[in-house]
Amino acid sequence: MSKLYIVPTPIGNLEDMTFRAIRVLKEADLILAEDTRTSGKLLKHFEISTPSQSHHMHNEHKTVEGLIHKLKGGTTIALISDAGTPAISDPGFLLTRACVEHGIEVDCLPGATAFVPALVNSGLPNDKFVFEGFLPVKKGRQTRLLVLAEETRTIIFYESPHKLIKTLTHFCEYFGENRPVSVSRELTKLYEETVRGTAKEVLEHYTNKPPKGEIVIVVGGKLK
Repeated sequence: MSKLYIVPTPIGNLEDMTFRAIRVLKEADLILAEDTRTSGKLLKHFEISTPSQSHHMHNEHKTVEGLIHKLKGGTTIALISDAGTPAISDPGFLLTRACVEHGIEVDCLPGATAFVPALVNSGLPNDKFVFEGFLPVKKGRQTRLLVLAEETRTIIFYESPHKLIKTLTHFCEYFGENRPVSVSRELTKLYEETVRGTAKEVLEHYTNKPPKGEIVIVVGGKLK
């Protein structure tokens, strides 16, 4: 029986790839990639020639059983996502859970993930926080926002640029216009930016300056 490695990859800056991550990817028998075309550029850059196959949200339910069989047969597998740490709003949980259930060792390497620098950059309390990932698009969204309106810990969200205005508008409605908000985008990249202020101020900023790139929103908790 072999091992599953969970390997974080850079969220933008290739210099954030660790020496250990490169070694593990080179030594593995198989790399599972969210998008082999995207990961192919990364693997080529670091001269990693390990065979790879796709493992994404649309096929992971179907492939888990076969991958467990490979691992039990002695195949060492490394799992990566397009960027950041797998299983954090990306594929990886189902395979990890299956490995644990079958007694297969799982080794998650430390490395890049977007919400940690966004949280630290925000200037908001980070001794206690809750990671929400992406809000529901339609069903359950209002219910979730009503619950989170009472949350006293700092709250972290992921969001796409074309939905940011809608989400900030909802924050104004459900959390209040004066709730502190920090929006970080394009972390580790050339045009990295963090905009801080009240929910209303940050909404006005991005209404006048439409955002681009990957986005992390950090919201202050409700004051006790």
